[in-house]
Amino acid sequence: MNFKVNPSFENNTPAILVTIKTFGSSGELFGNGDRNKIKLFDLDGKKINIKSFKIPNIVNKIAYRYFRKSKARRSFEYATILLEKGIGTPEPIAFLENFNLVGLKDSYYASEHLVTELTYRELVEIPEYPDNDNILRQFTKFTFDLHEKGVEFLDHSPGNTLIKKNENNIYSFFLVDLNRMNFHDNMSFEQRMNNFSRLTPKKEMIAVMSNEYSKFYTDKSEAEIFEKMWQATSTFQEEFARKKRLKKKLKFWKKS
Repeated sequence: MNFKVNPSFENNTPAILVTIKTFGSSGELFGNGDRNKIKLFDLDGKKINIKSFKIPNIVNKIAYRYFRKSKARRSFEYATILLEKGIGTPEPIAFLENFNLVGLKDSYYASEHLVTELTYRELVEIPEYPDNDNILRQFTKFTFDLHEKGVEFLDHSPGNTLIKKNENNIYSFFLVDLNRMNFHDNMSFEQRMNNFSRLTPKKEMIAVMSNEYSKFYTDKSEAEIFEKMWQATSTFQEEFARKKRLKKKLKFWKKS
């Protein structure tokens, strides 16, 4: 077993270990649990969530034991780095990895549970969402700040940014599902634009984001930013649709 706890929660170590050990029979399920399972728990009056990652296949069992850090460990370490950089994310509490003779058996990541008003997904699915344009522009500035700090969030997608409303229509943003990230000294224009590709298929939203991004990124014009951002988005959407069609065909063939 490999276990690490945030120094701020060292006094809670026994309770955290017991909670993870009894994960299968306790806690309140959060979400559908299709791939990774998340449950809510009370830790000394504080609501936390613990993610149990999907048991890896045989290749990844070995890889996560000897060659790569597990998703749980990366989530913990990346959350720590984000907070050090002043970037919003639920406070990391602990991670635990269980190993057997083959490799990684299972793994868990515990973090603070944040309750917020919305995610980026609502901006995509509900065009008339109150204060939509303002939230989208503040989100774009948040993403620009990520890029300036060298953070390339590879899962920058609709459900992975929690959005909390504060006073005077000011919003705070918190990244979740953190196990895929790159950190750079500087991010290129292409890396920055590609980082928007998964967020929305809507051209009008890309127009707003490129307009707002151009206010802070002065190396390129608004037109160049829009063109590159839309190109990256279109490429991703086409690839996503192609994979969806392929899965549908494979499903059909299996039934035949």
